[in-house]
Amino acid sequence: MAENRNAGKHPSYKGWSPSSIQRKRAYDKKYHQSEERKDYRVELNRENRRRGTYGNGDGMDVSHSRRGPLKLELQRLNRARNGRGGRPKKA
Repeated sequence: MAENRNAGKHPSYKGWSPSSIQRKRAYDKKYHQSEERKDYRVELNRENRRRGTYGNGDGMDVSHSRRGPLKLELQRLNRARNGRGGRPKKA
């Protein structure tokens, strides 16, 4: 998987020292390599493929709802879910 060269360049990192950003990148890299996160991604990608929306550019994602089942929703809503302090916006 390609390295995210934009990591740490978001305006929310304003005021962070380069060493802090580097530590966060290292933590994120380790976190997303865990078996739990891999399984999570595999599950969503498998469902995305099953529904025929994987890689076709329709702007849809499969996501976990708070009630449990997987649902199809717009990528921009799914990927922008957690707001300030990581608090979920979804009911």
